[in-house]
Amino acid sequence: MSRRIAFLIYRDFQLLDAAGPIAAFEIAERYRPGSYELRVITAMAGLVASSAGASMRAASLGRASIVDTLVIAGGEGSRAASLCPKTRRYVQKCAKLARRTTSVCSGAYLLAAAGLLDGRRATTHWSLSNDFKRSFPMVQLDSDRIFVKAGRIWTSAGITAGIDLALALIEDDLGESVARQTAQQLVVHYRRPGGQSQFSALLGMERANGRFAGLLDHVRSNLRERHSVSSLAEYACMSSRNFSRAFLAETGVSPAKAVERLRAETARGALGGNNRAIKDVARSCGFGSAERMRRSFRRVFGVSPSTIR
Repeated sequence: MSRRIAFLIYRDFQLLDAAGPIAAFEIAERYRPGSYELRVITAMAGLVASSAGASMRAASLGRASIVDTLVIAGGEGSRAASLCPKTRRYVQKCAKLARRTTSVCSGAYLLAAAGLLDGRRATTHWSLSNDFKRSFPMVQLDSDRIFVKAGRIWTSAGITAGIDLALALIEDDLGESVARQTAQQLVVHYRRPGGQSQFSALLGMERANGRFAGLLDHVRSNLRERHSVSSLAEYACMSSRNFSRAFLAETGVSPAKAVERLRAETARGALGGNNRAIKDVARSCGFGSAERMRRSFRRVFGVSPSTIR
């Protein structure tokens, strides 16, 4: 019997939050025909405009009792959608009747507004973490996770993480083999290495017009060097104390963490692109040894260097 997967959208939803998981389930259905029936739904049937302006046709909400898995898209309109009584009641019914109720990105706002995340672990897009914590203090937000399973409630991080969520749901239904084949067809990681922090921290550090952009370029071009706080402060023409404070305020991380992340990012790219020995990559990126690089990868990405390969 086919499992009905319902994708809930609303005005100003994020297009990829819906399209990514839809594509994943579509491909899984090709490998295991008869597994899924896909349906896009909304509070008022018709064309629903995404935040990009492109529209997706959606049916009415229908009966929650026939839904196996609800996938709530995120997007700019998520807060407004969370205030819609009809939508909120439907989400609450699905939480009671469906096998799984899930969200992508800021779709977590709809789950939280419906009271379904209180006391539960959950995640959302890293850029929304502070606002989400203020709005829903009863939720145990884990802002570094790509997705979180808390019983029958699943939440995922931002945008493309909806594909990671869909792959995990497919594995839950059809097993690892089909999920891996689906990931290969989508040309994505079956299990993405690391959490959201690798994106939020690096993006914050590497703003093109940032105060320390030139310094970070210098570090990236000279990864073999030691790069102590005093040497970095000297390069920036600042005292060590003022440099450490200013760098943390500008980038959100300490100088030592910034150097570690730049080394780890460069090493990850080197490991993924050729067959160089791990110890050689470790030396060229300034780690000194493979063991030091392994410990750094665990801190930054949550996985070992061998996993990247």
